[in-house]
Amino acid sequence: MARPRAFEESDVIDRAIRQFWSHGYEATSVDDLCAATGLNRSSLYRTFGSKRDLLNTALGAYERDALHRIEHLLAAHPLQEGLRRFLMGLFQDEADEVTRWGCLIGNCAGELAAHDKRAQKRLWRSLQQIEDLLCRALERAQENGELSREADTKSLARFLMTQAQGLRLVAKTRPPQAVLENIVATTLSFLK
Repeated sequence: MARPRAFEESDVIDRAIRQFWSHGYEATSVDDLCAATGLNRSSLYRTFGSKRDLLNTALGAYERDALHRIEHLLAAHPLQEGLRRFLMGLFQDEADEVTRWGCLIGNCAGELAAHDKRAQKRLWRSLQQIEDLLCRALERAQENGELSREADTKSLARFLMTQAQGLRLVAKTRPPQAVLENIVATTLSFLK
């Protein structure tokens, strides 16, 4: 009879996310993951497979959380306000260390996509999920009169997804708050 697990898998995944997010995939060793998660190598491999498999599991959890947060903001507010809150939330909490880490998806894309076709496809799917969510919000805004019926929602969603990724990258350099706020205001001006 197999022994029951002595750990909560979601807690381990959260710790792995933080490790990959703060240090990157290549700089994170299996020993680092063991230290971060509290698992020994055999438990880590038995539960998650390879280091890459754990990254994919971590990315999946990160995506679900990010998509849920974005969807909630966009559903709870009129389009402009929901988007403003989403974009401002990417950098506004100065005390939150993860704000300084940027976006896990963007970080992995910058680190892995240029030389790893599998990672490239995986990360592009992640970005497309964000784009699809934004597109649905823009289509709802068209239906309720917040956005012109002539607006190309697919192109606008792609633009907003790209702006969000760029904003997270720029925010990592710690520019003045006014610069980041200007980027958000300029981004939103395209929706008027």
